Amino acid sequence: MRPPFGCLRVDAAVRALSAGGVIACPTEAVWGLSCDPNNVDAVAHLLGLKRRPVAKGLILVAATEDQIAFLLAGLTVQQRATLTRSWPGPATWLLPHMDQVPRWICGEHDTVAVRVSGHPIVSALCSAWGGPLVSTSANRAGARPAREVFQVRRYFGDGLDYLLPGTVGSAGRPTSIQDIASGQIVRA
Repeated sequence: MRPPFGCLRVDAAVRALSAGGVIACPTEAVWGLSCDPNNVDAVAHLLGLKRRPVAKGLILVAATEDQIAFLLAGLTVQQRATLTRSWPGPATWLLPHMDQVPRWICGEHDTVAVRVSGHPIVSALCSAWGGPLVSTSANRAGARPAREVFQVRRYFGDGLDYLLPGTVGSAGRPTSIQDIASGQIVRA
């Protein structure tokens, strides 16, 4: 028996990621670009597509807290409870990475941006991948994030290795970003 068509699409996306590719997929509010966070060439390709400097850092997105447990180990009970209350959902948190992520992910920062997504496609993709992925808005630096697939195609043309079909969630704008240690909102 064949798996549902959506599973085949997620499988194709995972194959593209495994080959070092950059893919586009819908997220909570906008289309995003994803790649394997441990593949420096894939991240360099993604940054080149976006025209984004490596120093700014990137977001890691996961399907569950278990997928990012290595980043949660040093947090207080209260900090963990704060994360659990906001996830899965459109809340991105800056967590101390304690050199647990490559510099091409955290950039020049001592923290890394992390989200456990509630979007069904992102969650299915991270589950099938078996861990967190890079997630950044699908746009060139300084341009509006793509909310429709035609915008993704306009921005990147044939530069992507796969486009995972679907629709963005109902959030009106990209996820908030907040520092877990200070509580400071970096992006509302």
